[in-house]
Amino acid sequence: MSELKQLFETLAKNNRKALMPFVTAGDPDIATTAAVIRAAQNAGADLCEIGVPYSDPIADGPVIQASYQRALDAGFRLKHIFDLGKDLSQSKPTPVTMPRVTMVSYSIIYRTGMAKYVEQAMEAGYCGAIVPDLLVEEAEPLSKVCQAAGFDLIQLVTPTTTRDRQRRIADLTTGFLYYVSVTGITGERSALPSDIVDSVSWLREQTELPVCIGFGISSPETAAQLAPIADGLIVGSAIVRRIAEATNKAKQTGADASEAAAKIVEEFCGELRKAIDGALVKS
Repeated sequence: MSELKQLFETLAKNNRKALMPFVTAGDPDIATTAAVIRAAQNAGADLCEIGVPYSDPIADGPVIQASYQRALDAGFRLKHIFDLGKDLSQSKPTPVTMPRVTMVSYSIIYRTGMAKYVEQAMEAGYCGAIVPDLLVEEAEPLSKVCQAAGFDLIQLVTPTTTRDRQRRIADLTTGFLYYVSVTGITGERSALPSDIVDSVSWLREQTELPVCIGFGISSPETAAQLAPIADGLIVGSAIVRRIAEATNKAKQTGADASEAAAKIVEEFCGELRKAIDGALVKS
């Protein structure tokens, strides 16, 4: 049984929903990324999505685009994502035990070699990959490689994806389905589409896969609103923005940037965890 399948089965038995923070690897440096991920786990995060910086935005809004550029400017290379994974698994005194998946462009996987990328990712402690620019028409070769290795291939559906296409995407997905809550790019929103409840409810009837909602979740209030209808919630831009603000302020005051970023992420993830759990009690 894969790490993600085991996680979601355990959460379901305990009437809990997954909290999945997104962080950009290497923003502003790998040490800070590691500290932030440990802090998120301490605050109750269940799994973590780690973005592999890439020069050509796929569905990334300005906050995440800027974080990718900062990481690349600081010298990020693909090997660093694997070094990070190994460091998290071996951290002392407390290793990071929550599942971790990469958010990575298919071009990076293709250039590395599908089998080689999966092998390196698994050796580094990752259990899956979200590949946002992989078309369902071209997904089967990577899907076969991932399934043979026991590595989850997570794919996205959007509000504009036809229902037939959503079913096809689900058939080539393992781990969980990533439901994009809004049409457009990543970023914080004050309101979400009015039809999201119906759309996610329909999708959950079509597949046995957990459905996690991402894009636009900017606050504990938004997370609480969506918690009853999803199996998990992905929070990205709101976390990446907080990391940038905390590290910039720390640099100006001479404080430790890694500690400042970790503290703000732990506080925010704690608020999200409380809101999600509270919404389930009410429902």
